[in-house]
Amino acid sequence: MLVVLGAALLVLGLAPPAQAAQGEVYVALGDSAAAGPLIPNQIGPHYGCWRSDHNYAHLTAQAIGARELRDATCSGAKTGDLYESQSTDLGDVPPQFDALGQDTTLVTLQIGANDLGLTDFIEDCLNLLPPPVGDACNDDYQVNGQDKWRVETDALRPRLLSVISDIRSRAPQARIFVVGYATYAPPNGCYPRVPIIPADADYIRATLMYFNRMLAEQAAAAGAGFIDLQTPSADHSPCASSSRRWIEPYVPASPAAPFHPNARGMRNFATIVTDAVTSDL
Repeated sequence: MLVVLGAALLVLGLAPPAQAAQGEVYVALGDSAAAGPLIPNQIGPHYGCWRSDHNYAHLTAQAIGARELRDATCSGAKTGDLYESQSTDLGDVPPQFDALGQDTTLVTLQIGANDLGLTDFIEDCLNLLPPPVGDACNDDYQVNGQDKWRVETDALRPRLLSVISDIRSRAPQARIFVVGYATYAPPNGCYPRVPIIPADADYIRATLMYFNRMLAEQAAAAGAGFIDLQTPSADHSPCASSSRRWIEPYVPASPAAPFHPNARGMRNFATIVTDAVTSDL
């Protein structure tokens, strides 16, 4: 009996989890950082989302042998677009949460930057002329002794907890991973290659680090995983050479939207996401 029991335990110990054996039903939620605008090939049915079939969700799904991928990512998405239809230049898009179901086993969520307007923030800091001719942008966001971006980042905390809770209620079998955002500026920037002066580059960097830290903290508080893209992309920011960067600058050198991942970035992000979701099994 002991021999039989030991053999049975050995078999159980070697057997993969059921969801891994059957193949994941993977739902990708998020904004343009996840969708991959302008990266070939852009796919439908919702072309206004500027979604690539080479974004990290598609590449991760291939790598893990997912049984099904439901990619609901959409450029411009805010947390409200998870619940309600999103308006795009090419028509309305269903709520991203429509992709979730009782059969969902894996969810990645990369959202929140558009709630704060961080893309507009980076564009506002474009400075074709250095000081004293050009003005620094960081002073524009100090209101009554408080930093606008930190205040708004903190205000988003309960919203993210609710989002993760609502994902879990719609997809109770799913493992949930919040995906952070990449590095958009190295220390001191690289003016004039990327025309953001050093003080503003450091301000953007600090703002996004605080934002990513908030995402990690809220993921942990909600019992979800967190996937860090900021650290591994540190040497692959828009300041890196065109052969090394994962995020394109104001004037992209490869098919990608400005200050968004290129195809190389998506391949590397897919490797990071794949490692995270498979090590969790």
